[in-house]
Amino acid sequence: MSFTHKIRVGVLRGGPSPEYEVSLNTGKTVLANLPDEYEPLDIFISKEGAWHTMGLEKNPYNILKTVDVVVNAMHGFYGEDGTVQKFLENFNVPYTGSDSIASALGMNKIMSKNVFNRYGLKTPHHIIINKEENESALVNKINESFLFPIVIKPISSGSSLGVSFVDRVGDIKNAFTKSFEHSPNLMVEEFIDGKEVTCGVIEGFRDRSIYTLLPVEIEQNKKEIFYDYDSKYKNLESRHKIPGNFTEEEKRQIEETASLAHKTLGLRHYSRSDFIFHPKRGLFILETNTLPELSHRSSFIKSLEAVGGNIKEFLSHLLSKTLNKR
Repeated sequence: MSFTHKIRVGVLRGGPSPEYEVSLNTGKTVLANLPDEYEPLDIFISKEGAWHTMGLEKNPYNILKTVDVVVNAMHGFYGEDGTVQKFLENFNVPYTGSDSIASALGMNKIMSKNVFNRYGLKTPHHIIINKEENESALVNKINESFLFPIVIKPISSGSSLGVSFVDRVGDIKNAFTKSFEHSPNLMVEEFIDGKEVTCGVIEGFRDRSIYTLLPVEIEQNKKEIFYDYDSKYKNLESRHKIPGNFTEEEKRQIEETASLAHKTLGLRHYSRSDFIFHPKRGLFILETNTLPELSHRSSFIKSLEAVGGNIKEFLSHLLSKTLNKR
């Protein structure tokens, strides 16, 4: 009598990032939808960075030596910025998503923007400011460099955390306070008024080297100025329009740019890029998410379902890629 060993999949979720709750939702969805040939192991990381399985705190090495592969269901710093990726690489554990170097590059808005510009992708005009600089001098610098409104954001955070829309000089200092909670370095960008778009890509899916999901138009209610954290995860009035209201040429441009962003950053397996489509100035890329949310409410999964796919099919493909089966 023979027994077939199921491949044991550790699902990393939680972590010290402010995107802790989002990660719990992604991890929960992954655990509930792993294909039958895999045996799941829930690896919960607390906000303090302690690793747990089955309700018990354990040494990460003792956990990782019991799994064959890891699905990284984390978001934000530690889980998405290359830190946990480097840790997994040191223990030679195969894992889903981009490697440590590409993850660090994708998470840093300045570095990734420099890469985008080098490859001819259009990004909003910006300046960089530091927490140590004189606040009044910074306000003057911004006032001289931009027409209002502007956007102030941390250079290394996700889910629009710490991002402020500022339409007058008097609100700049409050925006600084909000954004500096997430990073000592901020980016000040011109505000591009247009359609908000997001577009996911999957490597090696359905016989394409990079398969592009349908571009998703982000529809907001009238009270919203941009798609911030509350809009994404708390305000259910915000919705994803799939397919978005784009011409064939606009759709092609969005898909090609999402694919090019994935390639230029050296990403792996899957990603999702965010854009603004200005009616006259064209398409601007804002950032690329190396580990987009995978819950059923997420634009990535909704867009996958719109082309006849589902989370289980995606996870099967993702794990096969990670284990070099295809």
